[in-house]
Amino acid sequence: MYVVSTYPMAVLFTVITMLCWGSWANTQKLSTKSWAFQLFYWDYALGVLLLSLLLAFTMGSFGQEGRSFIADLMQADSRSFGLALLGGAVFNLANILLVIAIDIAGMAVAFPVGIGLALVVGVVANYIGSPIGNPLILFIGVAFVTGAILLDAMAYRKKSAGTGNTPRKGIIISIAAGILMGFFYYFVAASMSTDFIQPTAGKFTPYTASVIFSVGLLLSNFVWNTYAMYRPISGEKVTYRQYFTKGTPKLHLIGLLGGMIWSLGMTLNIIASGQAGFAISYGLGQGATLVAALWGVFIWKEFKGVKGVSHLITMMFVLFIIGLALIIFARIY
Repeated sequence: MYVVSTYPMAVLFTVITMLCWGSWANTQKLSTKSWAFQLFYWDYALGVLLLSLLLAFTMGSFGQEGRSFIADLMQADSRSFGLALLGGAVFNLANILLVIAIDIAGMAVAFPVGIGLALVVGVVANYIGSPIGNPLILFIGVAFVTGAILLDAMAYRKKSAGTGNTPRKGIIISIAAGILMGFFYYFVAASMSTDFIQPTAGKFTPYTASVIFSVGLLLSNFVWNTYAMYRPISGEKVTYRQYFTKGTPKLHLIGLLGGMIWSLGMTLNIIASGQAGFAISYGLGQGATLVAALWGVFIWKEFKGVKGVSHLITMMFVLFIIGLALIIFARIY
């Protein structure tokens, strides 16, 4: 299987993760103009699994290092399966809440608050599990990101002022999504060997962990997303029948593309963790908050016409950039 051999390459992989995780939600924006996000989410979940399988049978099966996908799958113990499946289920609940928050509050708010909080929780949890990197530099970087989250929340409050809409629901759902999302990566990491070249017996390599994680995501969708369909927090009730009768090939492809984009970022991120460590790899990947905020502010114009927020948005971006740079350097110094 393909294994990242240098830290600069690992950083590049996490930058790609950042772009993927910060951009997939644009497909939700495009599709939910025509149908409910719950229906979009079925195609998204399928896309996550399909891309993980594609990478497992290609990058995860060729080469001399590590174990090939099928061999790795056959030797894994039940604990590794359970942890990766649990990671998929926890992520799925968190992500559905995030999708709901995006639907209510927009990308420029839901991503920085939800995923920004996930970054803080996830870095702490994964560093405790696998303490790689300079903790002082790492957590100072996390503090800068936390400051960026607070600034974005302030901008959201200004956006909602005087409109008759309270930001409370969007912020609360984003926070719940962030806390849950901060722990999913920990479970996936616990299912994996930390040595990818000579993997520990019973544990997964990154490619297999990504596939089993994706299976957990899709299976849990029958619980989490079914509830969201029939007892929606936001929007109207939708049914399985509507998925087949209202969905056009274009809409289904948009959802699949969204899942594939996210899944590419996930697999590359856990591949990068071999050199970067789980905490740093996850933390850099969740710089997706910066990418998503750029989409929300400059492409979707979510703060257009809102007075008194430009300086908050500018400072938010500055703090994000400084924080991400510090997280990168935490592995070097």
